[in-house]
Amino acid sequence: MRSNEMNQTALNIFMVVLTAACLLPFLLLIISSFASEQSIIKLGYTFFPSEYSLEAYKYLWGESSSLLRAYGITILITVIGTSVGLTISALLAYPLSRGVLPFKYFFSFVVFFTLLFNGGLVPTYLVYTEIFHMKNTLLALIIPGLLTNGFFILLIRTYFATSIPVPIIESAYIDGASEYRIFFSIVMPLSLPILATIGLMLTIAYWNDWFNGLIYLTEPRLFSIQNLLNRMLTNIQFLQQNSFAGNNASAIAANLPTNAVRMAMAVIGVVPLLCVYPFFQKYFVKGLVVGAVKG
Repeated sequence: MRSNEMNQTALNIFMVVLTAACLLPFLLLIISSFASEQSIIKLGYTFFPSEYSLEAYKYLWGESSSLLRAYGITILITVIGTSVGLTISALLAYPLSRGVLPFKYFFSFVVFFTLLFNGGLVPTYLVYTEIFHMKNTLLALIIPGLLTNGFFILLIRTYFATSIPVPIIESAYIDGASEYRIFFSIVMPLSLPILATIGLMLTIAYWNDWFNGLIYLTEPRLFSIQNLLNRMLTNIQFLQQNSFAGNNASAIAANLPTNAVRMAMAVIGVVPLLCVYPFFQKYFVKGLVVGAVKG
């Protein structure tokens, strides 16, 4: 009994330390965004800055119209990309999970092959810009490299194959249900854990994506929040590196809270995801252990 209590206490301490290790970086991020530039230069990033300031957020507030537009674009592509990507992945994974699909192993190999090889950046760019003409369109933020993923398809397929009872599907066949009716009325409602898990992964991928915008977009009005924040940071660095005494760039660069702005940008980018995650957590945990325990 004494040994069990000690083990439980040690486990509790370990979990507290692990939780702190996960939360403290976010806390430091938020505190640093409210620290003055002089405090960061003097003490570095610390939980106890010598002086607090709102200059970083005032600077971002000056770009509020651009930020709101970028947030709108990010929310739009995240919702559309996640919904469409999840639907396509599930529609492809379901037949791969059924033993009656002709050439099942061939199609499974094709999906798996995409995890190992790709065409490379230059051919991919040429295909999307010269053939599909996606440059400077919102489709360039939705389709290339994000819409679906072989790993997600195989994960959903495994869940369908191991967690959807075959007798339920067979009884639906006997009652005259079509494949579409079985998929949307039986399979999908029983697959909420894996769908929520993949949906969360797709949401994070779309929300944090900046590479597609960097490659395919040159119009600032189409920038997502990540691309806009990256452009703002680049502009600040440019002003600092090219400031000379006596000109306007020097005066502007001297008053910019560069380090605090970096932290404030990170806060703006990550807080929405932190707010969404708790709603997916119970499904996310259950979906990750798909196939690990069978009844």
